[in-house]
Amino acid sequence: MQKSSTHSLALLTALLSLAACASGEHSQRVESDPWEALNRGVYVANDVLDRAIFKPVATGYYKVTPRFIRRGVANFSDNLKTPRSAVNNFLQAKPKQGFSDIARFLLNSTIGVAGLFDVASASGLEMYNEDFGQTLAVWGVPDGPYVYLPLLGPQTLRDALALPIDILSDPLIHYDNSSVRDKLYIVRAIDLRTRFFVAERFLEDSKDPYITVRESYLQSRRFLVYDGDPPEDEDFYEDFEDEIEED
Repeated sequence: MQKSSTHSLALLTALLSLAACASGEHSQRVESDPWEALNRGVYVANDVLDRAIFKPVATGYYKVTPRFIRRGVANFSDNLKTPRSAVNNFLQAKPKQGFSDIARFLLNSTIGVAGLFDVASASGLEMYNEDFGQTLAVWGVPDGPYVYLPLLGPQTLRDALALPIDILSDPLIHYDNSSVRDKLYIVRAIDLRTRFFVAERFLEDSKDPYITVRESYLQSRRFLVYDGDPPEDEDFYEDFEDEIEED
């Protein structure tokens, strides 16, 4: 199975649902989250900021912006991730996907008017979304502890350390006009926040949203690293079976 950013968002939603119903409420994988106390503090701070600023702004944007414009912004944001994905596909010894990413970027950046229109998908070119954290995982670098970063949210330590490379591989950071660049960053951030509206619904019934987010993120990340076909997580199924027996 191949990956696309659209598939990743759908996967996150499904995993949040799974975590809320199964492992999210009771699983205590302290071995993957040794800094839980600190992480929970950051989680709470992020949640306060989100409720006060980011979610209201994203909600207003979603309500007043026509759907075709929101779709264009999403396409533009996804297109800017394509060069990063291409580089990481090559680093992971997946040249077919790497050349596909290059073709997508060239097609969408030209005929697709700077990526506002996803003509590449209509032409049969699949969307991938590889990052340097996934590349390090393919190279054998372990996840490391789970961390919850200010503003950026859930990460593994490996992925957090890979973030500077991902940032440098973003074409927008190399755009000289800082005024335009900063506005585009804001629009991309708002677009990203709106994509999690659906997933949020699964947190509302969770007794411990922090654990639900953690378990969902770790499962989703594992799915991406293994290109949609991860080996069975025996610990997860053991936890799930234990909970069924307890019920």
